[in-house]
Amino acid sequence: MSSPFVGYAKKKDFLVCIDSDGCAIDSMDIKHIRCFGPCMVAEWGLDKNRDEILKRWDEINLYTMTRGINRFKGLAAILKEVNEQYEKIEDLDTLLTWVDETDELSNAAVKAAAEEKHSICLEKALRWSEAVNESIRALPEEEVRPFDGVKEKIAMLHEFCDVAIVSSANYEAVKEEWTRYGLIDHVDIVLAQNAGSKKSCIEKLLTYGYDKEHVMMTGDAPGDMDAAQKNGVFYYPILVKHETQSWAEITEAAEHLKAGTYGGEYQDMLIKKFTDNLS
Repeated sequence: MSSPFVGYAKKKDFLVCIDSDGCAIDSMDIKHIRCFGPCMVAEWGLDKNRDEILKRWDEINLYTMTRGINRFKGLAAILKEVNEQYEKIEDLDTLLTWVDETDELSNAAVKAAAEEKHSICLEKALRWSEAVNESIRALPEEEVRPFDGVKEKIAMLHEFCDVAIVSSANYEAVKEEWTRYGLIDHVDIVLAQNAGSKKSCIEKLLTYGYDKEHVMMTGDAPGDMDAAQKNGVFYYPILVKHETQSWAEITEAAEHLKAGTYGGEYQDMLIKKFTDNLS
């Protein structure tokens, strides 16, 4: 497969990178609440404590500073709690060790590890992950849509910025969702799971000649902030449960970006609001 950067060129002095799931597209809550958590309860037979366990799944994956972590890390964290508080999880240590030591957290990697180690817990983790994907594919299209105001605000940003989608989600899914709702009309490049980490994507984009003071990453999870900070660019948070307001207020961020007043007090204020919202 050719590089997703093929043909890309800097057109404007400013660059805005935008995450997809949970940031531009209202998809994280529905995927975790309807797919990830319930599929875990079903695979491990946890109906006895279903409500408490699902509440903790959502807290870990949506509403605290671990928001947006890899699915297998989230699974390991909640099963560890279940093992300690509710019922024993067979062969759990194998999963915990694999999550800590593996270089790749994917279905292919967990499948290979399950076969190599003859691990019941890893086999169940694979079945769970495949069930999650199937469940996500079955979600009604009309229920996975942009947050209110997103299209208008991205169009506004595109007037003076190059716009890059920088997402860790599946490329085809991202492209389809952004195309379905007309957001793709205001995008210059789509960088998804196939393009590498968010940090490496921003790093590569910077090689096209953008001043770091002219670059803003827009995201909803600590991993997005981390990718921005490690590249020395600005971060604009979309606050969980306040997404529409966050998108409404991105106009102010755009003005700061253009005026060269984003760094310092304004950036610090945004980061404090973001971390306070997830603590």
